[in-house]
Amino acid sequence: MAIGKEIQTKIKSVQNTQKITSAMQMVAASKMRRTQDRMRQGKPYSERIRGVVGHLANSNPEYKHMYMQEREVSRVGYIIVSTDRGLCGGLNVNLFRTVVKDMAEWDAKGVSIDLGLIGNKASPFFRSIGANIKAVMGDVGEKPALEDLIGGIKVMLDAYEAGEFDRLFLASNEFVNTMTQAPKILQILPLNPEDNAEYKHRWDYIYEPDARQLIEGLVKRFLESQVYQAVVENGACEQAAKMVAMKSATENAGTMIEELQLIYNNARQAAITQEIAEIVSGAAAV
Repeated sequence: MAIGKEIQTKIKSVQNTQKITSAMQMVAASKMRRTQDRMRQGKPYSERIRGVVGHLANSNPEYKHMYMQEREVSRVGYIIVSTDRGLCGGLNVNLFRTVVKDMAEWDAKGVSIDLGLIGNKASPFFRSIGANIKAVMGDVGEKPALEDLIGGIKVMLDAYEAGEFDRLFLASNEFVNTMTQAPKILQILPLNPEDNAEYKHRWDYIYEPDARQLIEGLVKRFLESQVYQAVVENGACEQAAKMVAMKSATENAGTMIEELQLIYNNARQAAITQEIAEIVSGAAAV
């Protein structure tokens, strides 16, 4: 029964794959809890500094930073956050599709585009479509450190300050829940007034010792915190998507094993039936 042996080999191969995907599912579930904790720990600071900057953007401060000044758009920049590894379903693909669609709208207006990429998966994709890449930050890891991101962020901020582009966007995945991760694109420069009733009333801070020094430091910390929080949240999205993908792969492997087992049983039954028929035919001939 050569066919039966071949099917058994396939069954064992799929079973081995199922064990691997099941183990990867459990590892991803464990890592997801840790990345979610890290994401939650960073949110209070991120939201608080966003609130302060929101007030500043709606007020009339003594010193108006260049990051708060609108200018005519001839070139835009994107900081795109992807994963370092694959096997996470359509997480990166959905984000890249959203970014490419947004880039196409700017391109149709004759606006040039520069990219700063975070994560190993973004670079090959955007190089393949001929995008202009100014900075690449790979191997961010499961515990990203702000120090590892500062260099790439500074490249994009310096380019903005030098007038190389007039708007800067941050593209990443938003963690909605374990089953849902949604791509989002957020404009981070220039700082727009928040469309929030909390910020509508006019007031300002008292600056000590100097408004310019404090605001410059604040807006840079704000931008760094937004990028860092996006990277941490994208990490949580990666582990959630990986867990779901590996769960689906494990279930599909189980379905495939059942189908192969049925084919094997049918082939074995057919072979036994044929042998009995040959024996009966031989006995009748004698």
